[in-house]
Amino acid sequence: MNATAKRIVLKTRKQVFGEMLGNNSSLFQGEGFEFSELREYVYGDDVRKIDWKTTAKLHKPYVKIYHEERELNVVVSTMFSGSTAFGTKRPKRVYMVELLSILGFASIKNSDLFSSIIYADRLYSVSRPSKKLFSVSKEVENALSFEVLNKEADYKGWSETLYQRVKKRSLMFLIGDFVGDVDLRLLSRKHDLFVIIVRDHFEEHPESLGYLRLVDPESGTSMEGDINSSVMAEYRKEMIANDRRLYKHLRKNGIRYIKLYTDEDPFIKLTKSMR
Repeated sequence: MNATAKRIVLKTRKQVFGEMLGNNSSLFQGEGFEFSELREYVYGDDVRKIDWKTTAKLHKPYVKIYHEERELNVVVSTMFSGSTAFGTKRPKRVYMVELLSILGFASIKNSDLFSSIIYADRLYSVSRPSKKLFSVSKEVENALSFEVLNKEADYKGWSETLYQRVKKRSLMFLIGDFVGDVDLRLLSRKHDLFVIIVRDHFEEHPESLGYLRLVDPESGTSMEGDINSSVMAEYRKEMIANDRRLYKHLRKNGIRYIKLYTDEDPFIKLTKSMR
């Protein structure tokens, strides 16, 4: 295990199993459910559990009722691409691996099954569900060794592959920078999704860079030009539009999400969000 992987494993294991979580058994509360029946909506019910198809047919809101399962199937899938190599504080890909480690150890701590899936322009690896601590360390090392440059994110293929490969209903964490067209409608009907958007502040608040030669980390193509304030303003406009579409899509499909930045402590932010 290289030094970076070892540092991440030791840090996140201490955080998850340390005093910070106190007596709380897991980050994952209120998950792991199997469909049981439908009943009419009662004030106070979780609106995310409304069955919109039945509601439209009967002209009354109905919610899905679930039986709680004893054991969660926790799947952490990372979308690596050339863009995740970027980072002013630390590369987004390293930050994403730290999140993978936190979620993996949290699963093991709660005696849940943990598995990891790496995707980019295609499926690269799928680990077997495990409750062993070494499985987290192995997946951290595997993810860190993955070469992200010259790989373009395929969100359509990612969603379709996860839908086909993960048979059992799962609590599924999707980690990526989510720049591009994302459609998680079908996947959200089968699994309980939690989207973690990883960004660097510079991506959303860029500054003028002057005349530069740039290389696209996904396609490998290069370009030269004056990266002035007007160019950056247009880029920022596109990023804002991308996020508006993304947030609207996630909210419409009842998918929980959080945005984390590479200069933030992932454990603290994630813990607050999950609680």
